[in-house]
Amino acid sequence: MLPDLLRPGLRVVIAGTRRAGRPPAHPHYYAGPGNRFYELLHASGLVPEPLRPEDDDRLPDLGIGLTDLERRVDEVAGHETVIVPLVAPFEAKLRRVAPAVVAFVSKTAATVYARGVGERAPSHYGPTAFEVAGRPGFVLPGPSGANNGMPLPLRIALWRDLADQLDLLGHQS
Repeated sequence: MLPDLLRPGLRVVIAGTRRAGRPPAHPHYYAGPGNRFYELLHASGLVPEPLRPEDDDRLPDLGIGLTDLERRVDEVAGHETVIVPLVAPFEAKLRRVAPAVVAFVSKTAATVYARGVGERAPSHYGPTAFEVAGRPGFVLPGPSGANNGMPLPLRIALWRDLADQLDLLGHQS
């Protein structure tokens, strides 16, 4: 499990999902081949300089935290798979650090959280209709290579929307 990169006073916590008990594939957040997370952070203006996965521990100094919403996958009667988000520990750590915004790194991550708290799954990118642990929520398009069907300029623009939202809230990028 990758350690949370969290502390009080963050502009934003970016949250993905992770299967509980499964070891990470890489020793750093968003380090998989084809993942454009760090490129999107820089191109959107969320960070002032290009970073690499090995720099992930620098993100809190730049006002950005990273964590995952853990989920348990259960099989019901051997054929139906049920995803159970572990919402309570996720919300507890977010309440402790109280970021200005909680941004999900994909609609999938936002949907897992929304269903876990009884909200409707988001149908668009941008601000959510629900709060996340008492903080404004935001949905970003995923940075992974699996999302390469979305043109990079559009992904950058949608990540820039998060930077703009933080500026509106008084947390300069």
